[in-house]
Amino acid sequence: MVLCALRWIRPGRAGLGRIVGLRPFSSSLRDLQRSIDPAHLQFDVALFPPLEPPPSTRVDPFNLVEPDLRPLADSLKDLVGVDHPVLNKVARHFFDMQGKRFRPTILLLVSQALGTPRDSPVFSAQKRLAEIAEMIHTASLIHDDVIDVSDMRRGARSVHKIFGNKVAVLAGDFLLARASVLLARLGDVKVVELMATVLEDMVHGEMMQARAEPEDLVTFEHYTLKNYLKTGSLISLSCHSAAVLTGAPHDSALAVSARDYGRHFGVAYQLVDDLLDFTASEEQLGKPALADMANGLATAPALFAAREFPEMNNIIQRRFSQEKDLEAAYDYVQRSDGIAKSRRLAEVHMQLALQNLHIMPGTDQQVKGALVQLCHDVLNRRA
Repeated sequence: MVLCALRWIRPGRAGLGRIVGLRPFSSSLRDLQRSIDPAHLQFDVALFPPLEPPPSTRVDPFNLVEPDLRPLADSLKDLVGVDHPVLNKVARHFFDMQGKRFRPTILLLVSQALGTPRDSPVFSAQKRLAEIAEMIHTASLIHDDVIDVSDMRRGARSVHKIFGNKVAVLAGDFLLARASVLLARLGDVKVVELMATVLEDMVHGEMMQARAEPEDLVTFEHYTLKNYLKTGSLISLSCHSAAVLTGAPHDSALAVSARDYGRHFGVAYQLVDDLLDFTASEEQLGKPALADMANGLATAPALFAAREFPEMNNIIQRRFSQEKDLEAAYDYVQRSDGIAKSRRLAEVHMQLALQNLHIMPGTDQQVKGALVQLCHDVLNRRA
């Protein structure tokens, strides 16, 4: 994701100008440890028992929140209503092709698990938060497709392929601006701070990916932190914000339980996404398979494979740039335990997510059952 904004430029030497008041980006781990300690994402998988199977009576998470989720699509289109017809068309095009809306579903379920009555003003604020989170997510996808030069998104042409890069970037910026206005209207300074941190995290995650040193590319610490910043932060801090909207202190056990459910769910979600790049077909993914490595990115299956085949480290560090690097890396992954270990790591993150449910005071067991089922649905998804 990239954020574009107006900057105050002061003339400098040789008439080039210089940017005032902006801290330069850094991709170092030290400078990126703001919203999370990377140590909280590292643990020994062997210490965890196997993941328990889902409940025998399945609760469909999406059906459970459908009464609240159904109006969300129209509400989002109304919220992004703008006089400029092109921006309006871009936003509506992207919202029309959205999938199951995992993030709003998680937020609506976590809000109820926190004990919020569905007919309360607090739940109305939490629903608005779910809409804001989806707008931020949508903006990040539009920007990511520009950065990655991706032609397809969910089987359809990317926004920038239809409208051009300039319009795509502006449309993403507009969504972030509109989300910021709606966020301010919630009237909770701590929630504004948490969701602003999401935007900062997304940019830092993108800079980590773009400016990583070769030695960073082969470490799980760098990979996991980058994934959290780019993907997990939005889910984690949105859930955290939902708890704060109930009146809970941001550092209370209740707020932390919501944050940690979202944190580990988000990391697991991205791990499965990275796994599918090796196991799903182009038709299932709606984009080319092995797209991550084609973009020079090593994900969990490749990093695990490199532990078994150290010669793969050189391929990763040169970002799969030589002829036949992709073919060789794919072969190493298939010959290794990289796929199985990546899946196991995702399962452990889901276990850590589920440990937080008993702290949430909501008494509707269907809601908590749906949050359990959602974890298993993510682990078992095929696209």
